[in-house]
Amino acid sequence: MTSATAPSSYRIPLFCIVTLLFWFSMYTCVPILTAYVESLGASHKMAGLIVGMYGFSQMLLRIPVGIISDRFHKRKLFITFGLAFSVLAGAGILVTDSLTWILILRALAGAAAATWVDFTILFTSYYKKDETTKAIGTITVYNTLGQMLGILSGGWFADMYGWESSFLLGACVGMIGMAASFFLVEKFDDNAQKITARGVLEVASDRTLMVVSVLAILFQILTFATVFGFTPVYALSLHATKLDMGLLTFFSTFPTAVAAWVGGRHLANRFGEKSIIIFGFILCGLFSMVIPFTTGLGWLIFTQAIAGFGRGLATPILMSLSIKHMHPDKRATAMGFYQAIYGLGMFVGPFFMGVAGDMLTLKEGFIIIGALGCASAVLTHYMLRQKPAAPVAVHKA
Repeated sequence: MTSATAPSSYRIPLFCIVTLLFWFSMYTCVPILTAYVESLGASHKMAGLIVGMYGFSQMLLRIPVGIISDRFHKRKLFITFGLAFSVLAGAGILVTDSLTWILILRALAGAAAATWVDFTILFTSYYKKDETTKAIGTITVYNTLGQMLGILSGGWFADMYGWESSFLLGACVGMIGMAASFFLVEKFDDNAQKITARGVLEVASDRTLMVVSVLAILFQILTFATVFGFTPVYALSLHATKLDMGLLTFFSTFPTAVAAWVGGRHLANRFGEKSIIIFGFILCGLFSMVIPFTTGLGWLIFTQAIAGFGRGLATPILMSLSIKHMHPDKRATAMGFYQAIYGLGMFVGPFFMGVAGDMLTLKEGFIIIGALGCASAVLTHYMLRQKPAAPVAVHKA
């Protein structure tokens, strides 16, 4: 038996809209955040720490969010809280120029992003189990579209009305999304067993989940060290405006949406999930390595567009592999574990680039990050099995 609080005819379109608004509100500041905090006097290292705090708080919170969500079946409530936190995180930066407070507010934004586990699990519950990859591919498209529109709008607003306007825009859009979230359809199995401590340990020890989580860390290092971290700073050396930084991030994110749709729905079935992930790593690695050798903004945008296509091919497949073999009662816990683990990459990537920028140069940092991407393709070949392991059994409490 399935519980739902409202008719299901509108549930998927509404969910896609709320997802888009959520990620729009979270990403209006992304193209300018690193440059903004450095304009306030932050070093490369401090800027990297502020950007990375977004991932650090996710790493701490996503597993508890997944466990509580599995136990009490309150995914819709967590989604609403996530949107509320995104509003607070954006609005807070409007009233402070303290780097310490901005660090705390970015941690709050990470707490908002931690609820993404409930977005993905509730949305996949609307689909059959054998359509998990399709569901993840679909929700990833709206995730990416929200990020993309937020990035472009945030860059434009910052260029026209000043840095702080991008944070205000994010807070306003988040409020609209929060209002819409009250009408989402809750769906769960009334007879589902509660997750237990033993169940949590079984999820955490699952080999497939561990492997795809490690690979996701590496992808997040690549992403948050470059386009969501220090690529906009490099663009400043090419005389980029605030709008240019938004366009740079936009054109690196748009191919991610296209690739997520094509890769999740078609290419994975034709060439195999493992092959697509390897190809994604190669594209990200190579085109991150060439960043410091670009001499014009147009070429920089081109390199990041190709890298973004690689991310879009691989990331929804990794996400689907983390839960598709799991029993439905443990999927939110598994997704929380997966997303918490890859939060480490969101922290390590920008923090490493910040340290590299202060101790070495950003150029050398980009080369090291790109080499890591290529090495990760080799690692994927040896670590990832073509077919996921058998489903994790459910034990009674």
